[in-house]
Amino acid sequence: MAHISAPSVQCQVRVVPTSSFTARPMTAKLWNSLLLNQRKKGTSRSSARFRVLALQSESSTVNRLKDLLNLDITPYTDKIIAEYIWIGGSGIDLRSKSRTISKPVKHPSELPKWNYDGSSTGQAPGEDSEVILYPQAIFKDPFRGGNNILVICDSYTPAGEPIPTNKRHGAAEIFSSQKVINEVPWYGIEQEYTLLQTNVKWPLGWPVGGYPGPQGPYYCGAGADKSFGRDISDAHYKACLYAGINISGTNGEVMPGQWEYQVGPSVGIEAGDHIWCSRYILERITEQAGVVLSLDPKPIEGDWNGAGCHTNYSTKSMREDGGFEVIKKAILNLSLRHEKHISAYGEGNERRLTGKHETASIDTFSWGVANRGCSIRVGRDTEKNGKGYLEDRRPASNMDPYVVTSLLAETTILWEPTLEAEALAAQKLSMKV
Repeated sequence: MAHISAPSVQCQVRVVPTSSFTARPMTAKLWNSLLLNQRKKGTSRSSARFRVLALQSESSTVNRLKDLLNLDITPYTDKIIAEYIWIGGSGIDLRSKSRTISKPVKHPSELPKWNYDGSSTGQAPGEDSEVILYPQAIFKDPFRGGNNILVICDSYTPAGEPIPTNKRHGAAEIFSSQKVINEVPWYGIEQEYTLLQTNVKWPLGWPVGGYPGPQGPYYCGAGADKSFGRDISDAHYKACLYAGINISGTNGEVMPGQWEYQVGPSVGIEAGDHIWCSRYILERITEQAGVVLSLDPKPIEGDWNGAGCHTNYSTKSMREDGGFEVIKKAILNLSLRHEKHISAYGEGNERRLTGKHETASIDTFSWGVANRGCSIRVGRDTEKNGKGYLEDRRPASNMDPYVVTSLLAETTILWEPTLEAEALAAQKLSMKV
């Protein structure tokens, strides 16, 4: 796994009496400044001695901390650590806390429900703040290793009602429909994200307050002047594989400092669980690296690509012979519910879906073969083979995968338009069904 620097650790440093310094907490920033100052002419022997003491103290503390973080508890206890993860009040932020479980588990039904203070996450009033966590999916913990686990949860009131930010509950109802189950919906989700410098919230690799060269050399590029954040992308890739997330690839994106990874094919509700857990792992890795993760669909205004979450989708009928006709019927349905889908596809998406930078206009539905400027893209192989999948290019990078995946299934499998509406849509889209 790519090396990730440990977070700054504070320690007390004793100063020899001849030094004019006063002992105070040692941080990485102070540490770096001391190393730089050492190279200046005229530094005293006492200040040099201080730097050596600081180096030894900082290094030994970090090493001891690493030893404890890497400690394997498996030979000494059957107990494991479960990190309960849930979606916060904004609908996009992730929260988590840890608890000890008496023995290793293989299924979320073996885990107890838990609770948290919803008034501190914007999900409950202070006078009735208890929110209940229901474990729903388990992944191996790439940070603690061993038998320790990450647990994806959804949130309920004490009476058992899903709270408003619990979108998993509604998605599970759609995916439990027998008609949807019979169609075995597959999803391949392309999660784009942007890495920002911590203090200035400006893309990684960009000069502070300035801009790099125009887009062109950065997409899938290699080199110190083209690729910014590769170690984070690689660390995330391996951590997801370790965790059991169905991650299928990664690449640098068009805008420098922007990356993408793909998850799938996943079936039904599993697609949302895997994306949310992959996002949590990415948040933790960027936390350790001292970099800010942004899922803003248009982090930089101007002639720069936005960040999306293109969702590739197919049903059993689409994947079988004659499936292209089923795909075209699904596209008709999607065109008739364009506004409903747009309203559910992420905050700030209007800044991204402008008709430029490989997007369609947010106001107009369109489809095409191999056309990345359309709402729905169909691949050349799908057209040639007469079966396959479609790509919905409208979802923003900050979309809720539970909402997007279940809405696609609802619109294309469960929802039936009137024959008149279908005929008008077919005429508008120049499509014969």
